[in-house]
Amino acid sequence: MAKKKTETVKMLKVTLMKSGIGYSVRHKATLRALGFHHLHETVTLPDTPTLRGMLLKVNHLVVVEEQVEK
Repeated sequence: MAKKKTETVKMLKVTLMKSGIGYSVRHKATLRALGFHHLHETVTLPDTPTLRGMLLKVNHLVVVEEQVEK
């Protein structure tokens, strides 16, 4: 039986720094899909290509940091 790889998933800390008010409906929907409800809220999400695409769409509204593993 083959051994399974134990890969650690990189995580990203994403903080909503600017409101979605005044931006398109698609931008607001992307913020909701990322899990934001309030300004200055921080969510921790896995680093995936899908997530990176969502962050590129709203990069002017959020701050992204790589989470340090302990």
